Amino acid sequence: MGLFKKSAEEKVAVAEMRAADRRLNENSDRERRAGIRDETPEYQRLNAAANEAAAKVSFWHGGTRRKTR
Repeated sequence: MGLFKKSAEEKVAVAEMRAADRRLNENSDRERRAGIRDETPEYQRLNAAANEAAAKVSFWHGGTRRKTR
């Protein structure tokens, strides 16, 4: 496998990361439109989920994981 090719597991992890990011961004937009400027518990929950999902994805594929497994 090449450096930039994704395994089936990596593809699933990338999809989960993108979905978590999308949920976080949708919530942020909704809260901004409502005039909420502080971090709400919902924002913190979604942010933690997005960070956990990003930790499962290689840096080369948009995540935060630096080492290969």
